[in-house]
Amino acid sequence: MIGLDTNILVRYLTQDDPDQSPRATALIERRLTEETRGFVSVVAIAETAWVLERAYGLDGSEIAACIERVLQADLLIVENEQEVFSAMIALKSGRGSFADALILALGKKAGCSKTVTFDRKALRLSGYALV
Repeated sequence: MIGLDTNILVRYLTQDDPDQSPRATALIERRLTEETRGFVSVVAIAETAWVLERAYGLDGSEIAACIERVLQADLLIVENEQEVFSAMIALKSGRGSFADALILALGKKAGCSKTVTFDRKALRLSGYALV
């Protein structure tokens, strides 16, 4: 297994760099195998969502589609896949940011009864409480 950094995912998803995008695509689509899969950490997927929003101006549904593409790739192992999926669904439905939904999902997995915040936007997600 090999770890994939945020920039590999972003170049693969956006296809915006004439040098790096084909290399990222070749890695993910041709060099990864059943024996040597790609590992996507929750940090890399959260950073990818952030970059797609901030640097590329993608909206929630477009970012959700990119995350779904990563989740569906057979040769990629996504850390905390169920929680990433839950965060993607929240983003797709417009209930909150990907990062807020992921923080909430990981907290629930860890046994948290709620997640406290100062962020009023995060309160759109059931399970957050204002401090």
